[in-house]
Amino acid sequence: MGVANKVGDYAFKAVTAGLGLATIYLTATLSVNFYRGFSWHHAQSKLERQDSKDQSQAP
Repeated sequence: MGVANKVGDYAFKAVTAGLGLATIYLTATLSVNFYRGFSWHHAQSKLERQDSKDQSQAP
């Protein structure tokens, strides 16, 4: 096996590892962003329900 084959193998392994790490990072950040979005939406809905309840009880 020549030097060029070894360099090519290491380059392929480096690119593959980089893609794997990028996939893991993007999956984690997407999950966190979905969680934050759902939490924010739930909080907004809760505030809207509370506001409408307060307005209906106002004299």
